[in-house]
Amino acid sequence: MQPAQLHSKKAAFYTRCMRKLLLLTPLLLAGCVDDSATYYIDGNQHALTVRAMQEYFWKKDVTLDLLASRMPDCQRRIPLGALPMSDVEIELFQSGENVYTLRAGEQAWRVETQGCSELEAPEQVTGQPLGLFHLDENKKLVFEKAEPETAPK
Repeated sequence: MQPAQLHSKKAAFYTRCMRKLLLLTPLLLAGCVDDSATYYIDGNQHALTVRAMQEYFWKKDVTLDLLASRMPDCQRRIPLGALPMSDVEIELFQSGENVYTLRAGEQAWRVETQGCSELEAPEQVTGQPLGLFHLDENKKLVFEKAEPETAPK
């Protein structure tokens, strides 16, 4: 076999393998979660956005980040860590003027949107419930507003 024929056979084999790999790539990403949901505080310039990202479809955890923004003054990404996909339920509370607390199970985070910074985590979560970030049945991250409290009659 001539060197030129050997080279063309290797190139054809390589091309076939690459095509198969490219066709399989979407399958590897098909089950992954990469979504965000937003609580708008004062229009779209002042908001808290939670992003959930599952790196690989076989991983059972999602990495969570909070994006605090009060444009044009500040915008900051705050890592919240990882949670099992089945436990992604993050409660949101207003804990003062421009101060918000998020809680997922036993974990809590407090942020302020005046300077978009993370504050010390509270020992006890207090404040007005605003809603819940969670994954719906289609693995889409959504924000559901809290039901308004009705005064007793």
